[in-house]
Amino acid sequence: MARSRTKSVSKRTAAAGTAAQGLPLFNWLKTRGAGVLLHPTCLPGEQGGGVFDEHAVHFLDFLKASGMKYWQVCPLGPTGYGDSPYQCFSAFAGNTHLVDLAVLVRSGLLAATDLVPLAALSADRTDYGAMHRLKPRLLSSAYAQFRRKRPALPYGDFAAFCRKHAHWLDAYAYFRALKEHFAGVAWWEWPAEARNYRLATQAPWRAKLADAIAAYQFGQYLFFGQWALVRAAARERSIEIIGDLPIFVAADSADAWANPHLFELDPQTLLPLAVAGVPPDYFSADGQLWGNPLYRWAAHQADGYAWWLARLRASFDLCDIVRIDHFRGFDAYWRIPFPAKTARVGKWTPGPGLDLFHAFRAALPFARIIAEDLGVQTDSVAKLRNDSGLPGMLVLQFAWGSDARNAYLPHNATPNSVIYPGTHDNDTTAGWYRTAPEAERNYVRRYLRVSGTDIAWDFIRSSYASASRLAVISLQDIFALGSAARFNTPSTAEGNWQWRYRAAALEKFLGTTTNYLRELATLYGR
Repeated sequence: MARSRTKSVSKRTAAAGTAAQGLPLFNWLKTRGAGVLLHPTCLPGEQGGGVFDEHAVHFLDFLKASGMKYWQVCPLGPTGYGDSPYQCFSAFAGNTHLVDLAVLVRSGLLAATDLVPLAALSADRTDYGAMHRLKPRLLSSAYAQFRRKRPALPYGDFAAFCRKHAHWLDAYAYFRALKEHFAGVAWWEWPAEARNYRLATQAPWRAKLADAIAAYQFGQYLFFGQWALVRAAARERSIEIIGDLPIFVAADSADAWANPHLFELDPQTLLPLAVAGVPPDYFSADGQLWGNPLYRWAAHQADGYAWWLARLRASFDLCDIVRIDHFRGFDAYWRIPFPAKTARVGKWTPGPGLDLFHAFRAALPFARIIAEDLGVQTDSVAKLRNDSGLPGMLVLQFAWGSDARNAYLPHNATPNSVIYPGTHDNDTTAGWYRTAPEAERNYVRRYLRVSGTDIAWDFIRSSYASASRLAVISLQDIFALGSAARFNTPSTAEGNWQWRYRAAALEKFLGTTTNYLRELATLYGR
């Protein structure tokens, strides 16, 4: 143990020395490239939402044909209230809604008729409600058959998987089993013995729910196994995956339940003392009240940010590059007293700053991280990003409301950045242009020297031409779709994260469009 600790301190010292010399901690974005932003739930198919099946591989073929190098996804965790991938039941687990159940039919663990209710769901919108009702039951049935038949699955040994991921899997599976047992209520409303994770491990529920716990572990085994095959297909096509790591975790999560000392929770009620969000901004006049519990950063610092390092390692087990959402929260976060009705009331509170990134650098010196630094940025946030060396983000839809000094305009782009026409939180470009103030529309037309009749592709070309080394385009913009294809509207609780495309829609863009995208990549060195 002493030897390992000395090595860790040595790495940490080297990282500190790098910063002391005026060099950024990370400096990885060296070459130009382009990619597509598409969450896997948007893939086509007949299981209520996208899954890790042949449609995922076909999408990778589309990326390769287009000369793309990257596929960016939203967080892949198990969604809870509101279906948001940014409010998950675990920072480590995967979303089993993405598991391809057809594999289980072919393996004899499910009957073909079991999938009929899923096939009857909409092909155009993800039906989370139906999947919440149907998929856990089907996965539980599949596990019962797996335990009885023990067929060979292409994902390795199940017991070995459980041992490898025990540091988070045991708590997560038990959390989900208890949550199901207590009719879905939040963990702080459970009986006293169950609210405390360590007491709960000794309680009778552990034995009573053993089968349910194992079924949830089996679901994770399938998720990680199937995603590994998708990643292998991506590597075969020279496509890298850009993942997404939310800065905060959900209050009703296995993370908060198993590690309450790491969060600002009332020791009596276990409710948050304060919650996360942002003050009034571009997206909302009342700000955004996210409701996530805040970190006790002193507790994280005291153990060398062990939980954060485990989380980051887990993210890089899933993806090649990781975008960290709400980067400015590491410099200062908006602390909203609980309970509050809006995010108007709050105060900026110092975060861990560069110290956390020293820990990242010491543990994962070659990590490739993108900082989501959108919104109003202070000098201290800019300094933190510059000192860390992480590429920030530019969004073209934010570029037209002022003048030539606007940081999001293409001529102001810096190479160490990632440019997007719009992100998952924006309207589609066509939808944005239709509702934008005429002054902004006029600025767009004059700046880009275009008529505005094909604005989505005008923004795509401008992104490719920019100095930003990485350009990421949403599939909705490649399809030039309107607001009906918007993926998320911040500060709205319903109707989000549902858009899907049909397989035939992608087929229409193979050939002429993929060839044009490949030409853009050649013209602009991507």
